[in-house]
This record gives sequence, structure tokens and C-alpha cells, in this order.
Amino acid sequence: DQELFNLAYLGKLQDTVVLEAQVKRMMKDPKAKRFAENFSTQWLGITKLTEEQPLLDPEKYPEFDMKVRKALYRETIEYFYYVLTESKNLMELINSNYTFLTEDLADYYGIPGVMGNEFRKVALQDSSRGGVLGMGSVLATTSFATRTSPVVRGKWVMEQLMGISPPPPPPVVAELTEDEKIHNELGLRKILELHRSKPDCQSCHEKMDPLGLGLENFDPGGRWRTSYGQVDIDPSGVMADGRIFQGPAELKRILTMEREKIARNLSSKMLSYALGRSLLFTDEPALRSLDNCLLQNNFDPERFIIELVKSYPFRMKLNDFEVKV
Repeated sequence: DQELFNLAYLGKLQDTVVLEAQVKRMMKDPKAKRFAENFSTQWLGITKLTEEQPLLDPEKYPEFDMKVRKALYRETIEYFYYVLTESKNLMELINSNYTFLTEDLADYYGIPGVMGNEFRKVALQDSSRGGVLGMGSVLATTSFATRTSPVVRGKWVMEQLMGISPPPPPPVVAELTEDEKIHNELGLRKILELHRSKPDCQSCHEKMDPLGLGLENFDPGGRWRTSYGQVDIDPSGVMADGRIFQGPAELKRILTMEREKIARNLSSKMLSYALGRSLLFTDEPALRSLDNCLLQNNFDPERFIIELVKSYPFRMKLNDFEVKV
């Protein structure tokens, strides 16, 4: 805007005091919601919610229509924007006791007592849903058209929240059966146990499957359920290091203890977004500073973004005109 142009013309944006003041001003500006939408939807991989092609089988999930999809998409943006500008703790992206709902979206989730068509902050009585792992946007985009996929959801948690790439699958991987009768009789947990009993499959699945199975109470559209076919859902799991959890609420609490991994992942995702490119080994000093900023300031987004804007890679970034010249 004009204020920034004037400061740039006077050469004052090299002054870190001025730079910090401008970052704070911009984060308070309503236009910051555009950043919240662009970054959060790309990071979480939910942009397909707004595309025309169906995500879920319309015959099996007729209630998952475009109106619901757009509401789930907007819930995520409103939530991320609030965490960024109001809650002042990015760890609430992983776990919290609230979300943003309209009356229709609350009805879809089965949450009573929400009235009106405007999104508003709603306190959650059930700690299973708060945070991105309880949002229908994430749960739907990590499901198959006809069923949930603990493998896909577990892989998503590893990559998008903790920044861990699971080991690559072997060249020839046996597919899970899609026989509906077997799914109804055995349930996904038993089918996956049989699948990963094969030595070639075990190394990948023993890390991913517990994370995804911990979210099995959420159906492909993100609504709560207690059974899969004829089988009661068992959302318990054991992490690779032996920690045990019972369901999504305890899984989220365990994930919030992975502070170093989450800090590095947020630093990497945000710096890459800010630079408009993949990260290089020369970005490591900036990443370490960003990690420390999060860990030492209780994941304060304002301090974090100020640190990012002051970082060498961001301040020395070439713009498109300079690159073409």
C-alpha cells in the first residue's frame, strides 16, 4: 500500500524497527485473511474442495454436497486466520477446544446450539474435534471416494504436520481389498493388520497406520461415527516410540508434544511459501532461527512472521523483474 511505498522510497524498510512495526500493522489489516486462505489451503491440501468434481461417492454420501464442501473450506480459513491474529499460538492448529461454524455446518457435524448463517467461534464440548485433524476439510481430502483411508490420513499427519516423509513403498505393493463384504465383516483395522503382516509392507505401515486409525471415528466427510460396517471402531494406537493413545483427542495431545518437529515443519512450509520456491541447504541458518523463535515464544505467530520477514533469504529475495533482467 502507499505507506509501504513511501517507506521503501525513503529506504526505511531496512530499519528493523520500522520493519517490525509494518509487519504488525499488516497482520492487523483485514487483507491478512487473503494470506490466511492462500497459505492454509495450500499447506493442508484442501483446494480440491472448491473444484467441481465430486470428492466422495454422491450415492453413498449424498449430504456431502457443494454447499457443505464450501462451508468446510471456509471453516478452515476462519480458524487459521483466528489462530494467526487472535489466539497467538500456532500450536492450536494441532489441538484446541473451539472451531468456527455456521448453523448448517454445526448441524452437519451434529453439534447443537449454533444459530445463524455467519461463521462464529464455537466452544467444543468434545475435545476430539478441535484443530485441523477434526476438520471435515482435511478428513474428506484424505479419504477415498467410498471409504476412509487410515494409510492416507496417517501419511498426511506425518508429512503435513510433522514434516516426516515415510519410507517409500516397495516396487510391487499388494492393494487392500475393496470387497465391501470383507470391509463390513472385518473392518479397516483388521484388514490393515493382515496387510502389514507381510514383511514388504510392515516398515511403511507401522508408522502411518496408527496415526490414521486414531482418526477412524471420523467418516470420509468428517462426521463422527462409532462403527465401520458391522465392526465397532477401535481408535487406539501405539506410536513408533511406544506411546499409547485412545482416539483422536489423545492422539492430538501426543502430537503437540512433538514441538521440535512441528516447529521445523511450520518454519519450512512458511519460508518456502514466502520465498516462492523450494528450500535450499543455504536456508538452514534461517530455518534454525525460525525454529528457535517458535520454541522460545510459545509458537507466537506474530513473532514468527517478524523473524521470517527479517531473515536473510526473505530480505535478499529477487523479485521477478530482477530475475528476468
